[in-house]
Amino acid sequence: MEESAGVMSLRSMTGYGRGVAVGEGVTVTVELSSVNRKQLDIALSLPRGLNLLEARISEEVHGTITRGRVTVDLSIDWSGEARRKAVRMDTELAAAYVRVLRNAAEELGVSSDLDIQTLAALPDVMHYARPQEDIERVWRVMKKALVKALKDLNDMRGREGRSLQKDLQERLRSLGTQVEAIRKRAPQVVARYRRTLIQRLKEADLELERNDERLMKEIALFADRSDISEELTRLESHLKQARRMTRSKEATGRSLDFLAQEMFREINTVGSKANDTAILQRVVDFKAELERIREQVQNVE
Repeated sequence: MEESAGVMSLRSMTGYGRGVAVGEGVTVTVELSSVNRKQLDIALSLPRGLNLLEARISEEVHGTITRGRVTVDLSIDWSGEARRKAVRMDTELAAAYVRVLRNAAEELGVSSDLDIQTLAALPDVMHYARPQEDIERVWRVMKKALVKALKDLNDMRGREGRSLQKDLQERLRSLGTQVEAIRKRAPQVVARYRRTLIQRLKEADLELERNDERLMKEIALFADRSDISEELTRLESHLKQARRMTRSKEATGRSLDFLAQEMFREINTVGSKANDTAILQRVVDFKAELERIREQVQNVE
């Protein structure tokens, strides 16, 4: 992952990388593309005869990428000499065909005219295959191409991640501003309720002393029902954790998504308890911005 001004950035799950390596009579080109996925999912298709390398390729990808659907496209260009060496004739199988055909010809009393072209056309006599030593040579070259492609992919994911990081940090600051405004407004809610309650009692010709026990009890119950201090404290804690995660060198996409869900839960509770128009408007604005954050977080590794 790349660094900028000494600060680690997030990494996007979307990107493309390409790597080419040449050696040992072969040219290997690896192209990687990745898109959003909750877990790591590797889609790999290898040329015939090289399936034994699938586990090694997956291990290399696992060592670098933690989330996303990664498509691995490989192309291999063999030198002329390498292609010639891959052409094999199973002489033991051909000899078995000859014995069986000659015995059948003698038994049936027919001619047993056999030539090399006839034998080559029989099933499984001729095949194009790579011996184990060829596979090991291919892997040495393929690994170099794969490492280059992974670096290229992660460089791109890092560049996009820095853009995501900047956007998320700005939005998190905006959420912090909303929480601060709600906290400042909260103490006024009970005072406003007290004034409103006393005014309504006067209008109903039920004026009570300001320290009347029943009045104080009603105000105390309202204050308890509308107390949002715990929810605001948890929101501030979640925002602090989220800001720290946007600067982490670890993969934090799942954790950020979880925190966003928790913040939705807390802000919903604030909205249901606050009983204040100004706070409710702040809650609506908070949720709208938080939804945008959740959409962005879906692309964070």
